[in-house]
Amino acid sequence: MSASYLEATARERILAVLDAGSFEELLPPAQRVVSPHLGQLDAPVSFDDGVIIGAGRLDGQAVMAAAQEGGFMGGAVGEVHGAKLVGLLRRAVVKQAAGVILLLETGGVRLHEANAGLIAVSEVMRAVLETRAAGIPVIVLVGGANGCFGGMGIVARCANTVIMSEEGRLAMSGPEVIETANGVEEFDSRDRALVWRTTGGKHRYLIGDCQQLVSDDTAAFRAAAIAALAQVSAPQLTLAALEAEQEMLRRRIATFGLADDPMDIWAELGVPRPDSVPMLEADAFTAMAQAHRITSPA
Repeated sequence: MSASYLEATARERILAVLDAGSFEELLPPAQRVVSPHLGQLDAPVSFDDGVIIGAGRLDGQAVMAAAQEGGFMGGAVGEVHGAKLVGLLRRAVVKQAAGVILLLETGGVRLHEANAGLIAVSEVMRAVLETRAAGIPVIVLVGGANGCFGGMGIVARCANTVIMSEEGRLAMSGPEVIETANGVEEFDSRDRALVWRTTGGKHRYLIGDCQQLVSDDTAAFRAAAIAALAQVSAPQLTLAALEAEQEMLRRRIATFGLADDPMDIWAELGVPRPDSVPMLEADAFTAMAQAHRITSPA
């Protein structure tokens, strides 16, 4: 029987993705490592500060893993939350783990502790790159209701591999933020179909921001993470690789910069019936994309 990744809690997800009985949590709720900033503002705290970290096994290989809890402040990052992620990544390097699995669900940085949160996210980015530079792959899973936005959206794209479901979303700015800054004419956050066409897993897969799309099933995410860990190659963190990424983004803007809707982009990429994409199941969608050899300009 399948179990929805979207509907699961962070703890349920991390236990389902890793090998049964292998997860050993670091800084569990019993240690009550909480944000000092939230308490000073009389805001609710969580005894794990909204993120679960620890060591476990994935198909027998020793990995480090973290899962953000979208049910606590939308998975937003604060000082302690970010420090736990940084510590996990640094521990992965010390222990020479086979990989790091990040189950991300977050709206970005907490406004309650914005400066500390922003610094924390920048430290997470650096830790991800240092982990990759040490030869340890970082794999990101995105399939929660809150998506992966803000600075953590950048963190996700710093990883070796991003795995998403159609229900997952990945972007820098959230729909409401774009609408507030530029008006409803620029982006209508109430148009949920438009929101998912723009930030959802299928669009991210088609333009190359996501390497695999899976169904909303914890077992599917686990299988994809196992495959990604086995297939990922040695990291290429070089100036040439960075310049190639920048050139790819330049070509993307040149090719799609005038598109009014993601479906215009899909048509440009060669999707035979762009209007049918939202109705396709994950496997059928992936088969269609591969059959037509659809890739973003690179």
